[in-house]
Amino acid sequence: MFESILSSATSSSFTVNEFLIAEVVAIVLGLIIGVAYMVACKNDGYSKNFIVGLSILPTVVAAVILFIGSDVARAFSMAGALTLVRFRSAPGNAKDISVVFLSMATGLGCGLGYIGYAVIFAVIAVILLIILSLSTFAKKPSNKKQLRVTIPENLNYTNAFNDVFEKFVNECRLTRVKTTNMGTMFELTYEVSLKDESKEKKFIDELRTRNGNLNIILGMMPAGNEGSLNG
Repeated sequence: MFESILSSATSSSFTVNEFLIAEVVAIVLGLIIGVAYMVACKNDGYSKNFIVGLSILPTVVAAVILFIGSDVARAFSMAGALTLVRFRSAPGNAKDISVVFLSMATGLGCGLGYIGYAVIFAVIAVILLIILSLSTFAKKPSNKKQLRVTIPENLNYTNAFNDVFEKFVNECRLTRVKTTNMGTMFELTYEVSLKDESKEKKFIDELRTRNGNLNIILGMMPAGNEGSLNG
C-alpha cells in the first residue's frame, strides 16, 4: 500500500492499469479537496471556477509526472507546476495558495505511484483545513466597526464628536479624511468599538445632530482594508 504502484520509477513506461489507478485516485482526492474547501469557506464564500480548477489540479499534475518519467525531468515538471500559482486569474489569500499546493502535492504523490501516502496526506490535510477554518483558531477577538460620517466643511472634525464617542465608544481611531461633493464636505472614516451594541441607534442619532443629518454609515470592518467601507 505504501510502495509505488509503478513498475519502474525511473522511466516513462507504465501500464494502463497503473495509469488508471493513479488518475482515478487523483480525481477522487481532487474532488474531496474541492468539497473540503467549500465546507471550509462556506462563511467567506468561494468561486466555482476556483473549486473546479482545484479539483482537477491533482489529475493534471499526476498525468504530467506519469508522462515525464525520469527524475531530472520530474524536477523540472514540479517547478513548472508550481508556477501555476502565479497565473491564477483572481488574487487569493494565504489559505487559497496553501490549498493549491495541497492539490499539487496530492497529484505529485499519485503521479509517482505512492497512492497510499497521497490518500493519507490528502485526508489529514483536508481535515486540518476544515477544523482550522471553522474553528476560532487564530481569530482575533474584536467587535470593531467602521464608521463613516459626512460633515460640512465648516465643522471642525478634530473634536466635533469627542463627547459622543466618550459616551458610546470604548475605542476610536480616525483612519481617513476625504473631501467630497466638490470640496464642500468632508468624509471621515473611523474605526470604533462600541460599549453597548444595543445603543447603536442612539449613537447614530446623536451623530446626526452634530453633522446636520448628513450621511452616516456604520458597518463591519472590511477584511484587510481599513480605508473604506463598501456601500
